Amino acid sequence: MMTLEKFEEACEVVGKVINETRLMHSQYFSEQSGNRVYLKPENMQKTGAFKIRGAYYKISTLSDEERQKGLITASAGNHAQGVAYAAKEYGCRAVICMPTTTPLIKVNRTKAYGAEVVLHGNDYDEACAHAYELAEEHGYTFIHPFDDLDVATGQGTITMEIFKELPLVDYILVQIGGGGLAAGVATLAKQLNPKIKVIGVEPEGANCMQQSVEQGEVICLAQSNTIADGTAVRQPGKNIFPYIQENVDDIISVPDDELIVAFLDMVENHKMIVENSGLLTVAALKHLNVKNKKVVCILSGGNMDIITMSSVVQHGLIQRDRIFSVSVLLPDKPGALVNVASIIAEEQGNVIRLDHNQFVSTNRNAAVELKITLEAFGTEHKQRIIKALEAKGYHPKHITVNM
Repeated sequence: MMTLEKFEEACEVVGKVINETRLMHSQYFSEQSGNRVYLKPENMQKTGAFKIRGAYYKISTLSDEERQKGLITASAGNHAQGVAYAAKEYGCRAVICMPTTTPLIKVNRTKAYGAEVVLHGNDYDEACAHAYELAEEHGYTFIHPFDDLDVATGQGTITMEIFKELPLVDYILVQIGGGGLAAGVATLAKQLNPKIKVIGVEPEGANCMQQSVEQGEVICLAQSNTIADGTAVRQPGKNIFPYIQENVDDIISVPDDELIVAFLDMVENHKMIVENSGLLTVAALKHLNVKNKKVVCILSGGNMDIITMSSVVQHGLIQRDRIFSVSVLLPDKPGALVNVASIIAEEQGNVIRLDHNQFVSTNRNAAVELKITLEAFGTEHKQRIIKALEAKGYHPKHITVNM
């Protein structure tokens, strides 16, 4: 059982190793949502995510014999680092099974804590099945990343910290992958204040908990498809499912496109790197139909590799019309290119790339194609540039940005 006494014990245990992640008021997200929004920055936590809480508390409850057998777990990355760190603190061996798609930064950091990493399968569920096989074969003690009440209790220590800083909080938004974090956070929140609303947030492409709650039983998705790798789970935990049913008031699912935009918002307005799963809660604010409430968004982690980051930034800029491409046809004669460039310069557009194709037509005197990739301030500025080109007799056609 996840009792108040257990939560208090967990707070005392994990308090010895975690970083203090104090609430941050977000002026930007407050203005955007019409609420008073606070961020709980677990992306700044030791190991870069909240997972150290549950992992460390769980391992603290094991017997010496269980620890000496060696620990094994499966993880998309953040739980892996939590277990690896805790195992190192307790002086025991750790074997971590991770999907082959796990970002390199999470693999390398897990190894840096002294754990042995086994890459297996295309997603968490396949890695987890392999971890169970290895546990059976070698006698390791299995530490489940979410479907364990001790692990969930450790994650719930986040709620205790939120209440100490903001006792009159109205809403807590929390990520759901397998459900351990949400179960711990929501259960303690309801024990401390039954009136508080706890909203779970999942990616649309891996909303296994939302569908399970709707059907009244744990279901398994055929596949998970999301850029939020930390919550790319096909089947939620059976042990923690009743706690979700009882204590989580609603579950929102968020499309990947909204996570991309949320990443830009977080970087530009708070100068913080938050991984895609960690951004689920701030992306969900626009789906929260309330005003003038005190809302806490948990930022669950910040372990994002550079390649993923660069891709998210690029796609975010395109979505926001900060980068766009057009093609125009113009006669193949001196000065034609300069005329187009002058129009763009007058509207303060910044040319990133030009592609001048003289062979778009057999009649080069009639037309050659100029593809232009531009940087703009946003949708309004983009439209102003397009209209300026049209006013000068050109017919710009939108094309896919090719970076």
